[in-house]
Amino acid sequence: MPRFLLKRWHGQHIVWIFVLLIIMTLIIFSFQWVLGLICLVLCGVLVYFTMQAETAFRRELNTYIGTITHRVKKAGNEVMSGFPIGIILYNDEKRIEWHNPFVAKMLDQESVIGDSIYEYFPDLKNKKEKTDKFELTIGKNIYQVWTRQEERLLYFREITEQALLAKKYEDEKTAIGIVMLDNLDEATQGMDDQTRSIMLAKVTGEITEWAQKHHIYLRRTASDRFLILLDQRALRRLEQTRFEILDDVREITIENKLPLTLSIGIASGAEQLMELGQMAQMGLDMSLGRGGDQVTVKVGQRLSFYGGRTNAVEKRTRVRARVISHALRDLMKDSDKVIIMGHRFPDMDSIGAAVGVLKAVQVIGKEGYIVLEGVNPSIQKLMETISADERLYRWFVTPEQAMQITTQRTLAVVVDTHKASMVAEPKLLTLTHRVVVVDHHRRSEEFLQDAILVYMEPYASSTCELVTELLQYINEKLTMEVLEATVLLAGIVVDTKSFSLRTGARTFEAASYLRRNGADSSLIQQLLKEDLDTYLERADIMKHTETLYEHIALAVAEPNRKYSQLMIAQVADTLLNMTNIMASFVICERLDGLIGISARSLGQMNVQLVMERLGGGGHLTNAATQLEGTLEEATRRLKQTLEEMQEEEGLFE
Repeated sequence: MPRFLLKRWHGQHIVWIFVLLIIMTLIIFSFQWVLGLICLVLCGVLVYFTMQAETAFRRELNTYIGTITHRVKKAGNEVMSGFPIGIILYNDEKRIEWHNPFVAKMLDQESVIGDSIYEYFPDLKNKKEKTDKFELTIGKNIYQVWTRQEERLLYFREITEQALLAKKYEDEKTAIGIVMLDNLDEATQGMDDQTRSIMLAKVTGEITEWAQKHHIYLRRTASDRFLILLDQRALRRLEQTRFEILDDVREITIENKLPLTLSIGIASGAEQLMELGQMAQMGLDMSLGRGGDQVTVKVGQRLSFYGGRTNAVEKRTRVRARVISHALRDLMKDSDKVIIMGHRFPDMDSIGAAVGVLKAVQVIGKEGYIVLEGVNPSIQKLMETISADERLYRWFVTPEQAMQITTQRTLAVVVDTHKASMVAEPKLLTLTHRVVVVDHHRRSEEFLQDAILVYMEPYASSTCELVTELLQYINEKLTMEVLEATVLLAGIVVDTKSFSLRTGARTFEAASYLRRNGADSSLIQQLLKEDLDTYLERADIMKHTETLYEHIALAVAEPNRKYSQLMIAQVADTLLNMTNIMASFVICERLDGLIGISARSLGQMNVQLVMERLGGGGHLTNAATQLEGTLEEATRRLKQTLEEMQEEEGLFE
C-alpha cells in the first residue's frame, strides 16, 4: 500500500479521536473548566496536524496519478508497437489514416499512410463491408483479417502456421477406392489361358504403374478387382488429370480388339473407415450403373463423374436376365397385387415396358395395374389403340385409384426410370416397401435406394428390350396378344430410331421373339406417322441452327413459341442426320413453361455429361434437361458448359 494511503488511514483515525476529545472536553468543562481549557488547546493542535496531513495526502495523490498515467501511456505505446496484431484505421475514401508498426513490417514498407487499402489488399473489394472475418495471403504469409465498418478498422493476425497445419491435415485425409475391370469374363471368353494371362498382366501392369506414379496403395482383392488407398492430395491430382488411367487401359485393350474398360468408385470425407468403404462401393455401383468406363468420386456431399466416353458393352450371356426374371416372379407370387409405373408423361418405351410387365403379372395369376398420368402427344395414337382393346385398357388406372388399392404387400414395379421424383406418382412408393426397378438409363445421383430388386442395364437399347428378355424366363409357354407384342416392339423401334442406334445382338433377338409372338410392324408404322403440320413445325425450328466446334448443331427456337418435348427431341434426332454433325442440341420453350433442351450424339461425345451439368441426365448418345428462365439464359448456360468441357478434356474422343 502506498505510503500516502497509510497516512490517509491514520488521518481518518485522528479525526475520530478529535471528535471524541471534543465530547470529553465538553464533559470536563462542565465539572472542571481548567482541565476543559487544556483539552481545548489539545484539540486545536490536533486540528492543525490533521489539516497538514490532508494537504500532504492530496499532494502525494496527484503525484501518484501522474506517475500512473505516464506508465499506462508508455505501456500502451509499447503494446501498440510490439503487439503481434496489425491495426489499420482508414477513412471514408478507403485511404489509410493510421497503422501500427506491425502493418509496416507485414507489408515491408516504412509507412503506407495516405495510400488506398485496395492498393495493398485488392481482395478486400470482393469482401463484405460489414463486420466480417476471412483469410488473406500476403507474400508467403497467411493472415486472418477482421473488418469493422463502423470504426473503419482492419485487424490482421498471422495464422501461417495454423493454416499450413490445417492444410496438411486436409491433404492427409484418407480416401478409399475400388477399381474393377468391366466385363472381364465376357471380354476374355474364348481366350486360351496363356493369352488371357498376358492380357491381364498388361492391364494389371498399367494399373500398378499408375498407382505408383500417384503414390497410391494398390491391393488386388480378386481377378477383376483392386482396392486402393490414397490421400486427398493424390485424389486432387487424379481429378486434375481426369483419371487418364481409363484411356490408358482402353487403348491397351483396343489393340487386342477387346471391350475391356475400368470402373472406379472413390470416397472421401467421412470420419469412419467403414463408412468410407460403403461409399466407395456405392460409387463403383454407380459407375457400373452408368455403363462403366468411368469414375465416380464422392467427397462429402460432392459427387463427380469422370470418363464415360464409351457405350456400355453388351453382355453376351443371359444369366443375369434369367436370375432377375425368377426373382421377379417369386416377388409377384408373394404379393397381393402389382402396381406398374413409368415416368410422368410416358413415352412409347415406358408404356411398352409397363404392358410387358403386366403380361408377366397376368401369366402368374396376380392382379396388375398400370398407373397412367397424362398422355404424351407422342403416344396419343398408341393410347387410342389401347383404349379400343377393353381387355388391356381396363388395367390402366389413375394415380388416385392406384393409391386406394395399394397395400403393404403390394409390389411396385418402376420401369424406364430409376428416379423417385420422375415416377407417375411418387407417393405410391411410400405406401409399400416392395419396389422393383427395371431401367436402361445410366444411373444418376438420384436413385431409389430402397428397391429390393434392381435390373439396370445401360447397354440395352430400351426398357422394352429388358422386359422382353424377362418375359422369356417367366414362363416358357408364355403367349402374347398381338397388341401386347406390338407395343413392346414399338418401344424398341422408337428408342433405337428404327434399329439404327444403340442396337446389339440381344436387341434383334428380343425383336425376333416379339415378331414370333405376333408383333405387327405395319401397325407400328401407323402409330409412328406424323402429320404435315408437325413436319413443317420441326423444319421451322431447324431454320435457327448454328454450328459449334465444327461438329455440334445448336438450334434455338423463336421466343414466345411453345413446343412439346417430343417435338424438341425429334428436331435433335433430325439434326444428327446432317453431314459432319456428331452431336446436336435443341433449345425450346415447353408447353409447361420450362425451357427444354434435348441432346443427341453419335457416340463420339457424351451428351449425358453435358446435360448432367445442367441438372438433367440420360444416355451417352441421348439426354435432356429442363431449366427455368428464358431461352437466352438457357443458351448461354449450354454454351458456357460446352466451353468448360472443351477446355477440360475436349468434347470429342
